Amino acid sequence: MNNEMINSTVKYLLLILLTGLILYFGSVLFVPLSFAFLVSFILYPVCKWLESKKIPRAVAIGIGLGLITSLIFGIIYLLTRQFLAIQESWPDISGKFELATTRLQEQLTEHFNISKAGQDEWIKKFLEKAITSIGTALFSSGTSLVIGLIVPVYSALILYNRRQLVNILTAFFPSEKKDQIISILNKTILTYYNFIKGMLTVYLVVGLLNSIGLWLLGIPQSFLFGFIASILTFIPYVGIMVASLLPITVAWITKDSLWYPLGVVGVFAIVQYLEANLIFPLAVSYRLKINTLATLIAMFTGGILWGAAGLILFIPFAGMVKLIADEINPSGPLARFMDNQDIN
Repeated sequence: MNNEMINSTVKYLLLILLTGLILYFGSVLFVPLSFAFLVSFILYPVCKWLESKKIPRAVAIGIGLGLITSLIFGIIYLLTRQFLAIQESWPDISGKFELATTRLQEQLTEHFNISKAGQDEWIKKFLEKAITSIGTALFSSGTSLVIGLIVPVYSALILYNRRQLVNILTAFFPSEKKDQIISILNKTILTYYNFIKGMLTVYLVVGLLNSIGLWLLGIPQSFLFGFIASILTFIPYVGIMVASLLPITVAWITKDSLWYPLGVVGVFAIVQYLEANLIFPLAVSYRLKINTLATLIAMFTGGILWGAAGLILFIPFAGMVKLIADEINPSGPLARFMDNQDIN
């Protein structure tokens, strides 16, 4: 019995290792394909509704992709205008930044006995690393652009050939399981569609509340900072901390009081509390009920395998795995491990 358990464990570990290697080395194929499947899940109910109105499938797919493309370009346009506004006011900001930096250096020298030469050397190294990071980001942006061009093509093909793909999927299972597999697939797509629809509402409301709070504090480009913070809340716990750094820095540079950076922290804290306890429950009718540990494992596993794309993709993937596990064996170890219910 022990040998059987050991052999079974070794097989599972080897399977996990092999899957990880395939995902890692095949990321060029799997990342855009994964984004395409998620986009297809979102558009499928829309396309199905349009097709029910006697609109040809190809036209329905084109309308759906056009709506998503218009939304993305609209967001990019608004954010670009905000960045240009920051660029116009940069001379004033840079002057205040130099003054604030000089005061900070004097305080570091006075209270911590750190010489100005040592601080300059640290700043030089920091800038060198920042330039390297910018180069990496530009390369990633180029890669993202390529992915952005491929994903709509993949999505259109997936939606157009969805019946053939379902037939291929069900062919891997016994014939008596076909109806169950189709039921699980439909439930997964519908649940994910409703979840994304609700999350878009959450991002819009949270972005507006963030922007209004920053505007009341007098923070420049409050719309930009508010909606960046809203979008980055997709990454649990880490996203909001990263998003708050820039408006806190701008508040510290442009204002003469420490209360303004603290006010930015207060705005984000209040909005996050409202999002978790009021906005999210009202806007999203179905939660992807995954516990914090499973969410973090999925997120960091995705980051290791696929970088930033993995951070985004593996969270909804974990939600889908949870839905499938609940449907097949709700009392099984996988469903119980991922469940967010308290253990009595």
